[in-house]
Amino acid sequence: MIQLTEVSKTYRRGPEEIQALKRISLSLAAGEFVAISGKSGCGKSTLLHIIGGLEPATAGRVIVDGHDLARLPDQELTRFRRDRVGVVFQSFNLLPLLTLADNVALPRVLQGVAYAQAREEAIHWLQVVELAHRLRHKPHQVSGGEMQRAAIARALINRPAVLLADEPTGNLDSATASQILELFARLHRDWQQTVVLVSHAPEVAAYADRILSMQDGVIL
Repeated sequence: MIQLTEVSKTYRRGPEEIQALKRISLSLAAGEFVAISGKSGCGKSTLLHIIGGLEPATAGRVIVDGHDLARLPDQELTRFRRDRVGVVFQSFNLLPLLTLADNVALPRVLQGVAYAQAREEAIHWLQVVELAHRLRHKPHQVSGGEMQRAAIARALINRPAVLLADEPTGNLDSATASQILELFARLHRDWQQTVVLVSHAPEVAAYADRILSMQDGVIL
């Protein structure tokens, strides 16, 4: 499912060169729930972004769901990100003027699916994440946990090959965070969804089947 070979990432800040990732090689199987854990600045979010095609590696090879990301033309890479990867962010990233149903439906609309069908599918996924009672609510009318559930439904609506979560409980209290993590575990268990989750918190990473610890741009 996911194969990284000798992957490095270097950033430039003026004359300074910062090596965020250092020759990382790893293999993740379809259906795994993997957590990438480490302190802030260790490179875990950068690694997640590279897996999702959100930014390119400086060196090395990244293959996700049979796609060699460095070899994809821009248009195909855009389709890959849209259709094969679902991303859940710490800050939810919901559009404030849209209802939760319309936020979830949006990725399907962007694929060219008719609005009525996209909304019907959105309702299904909101039911999956136990938000059927919030279809017509806007983000500011629901709790942080409910916003994150809606963001997860939005990430799932295109039935992605891999679901990526970048500190998904960082803005939530401990009780709500536990509910969100239980949801990830249920999606993995019941839907065989491949999940890669990034967190600095050991108690969050513990929900995964496998934990990869990072430090200073390398996997320990």
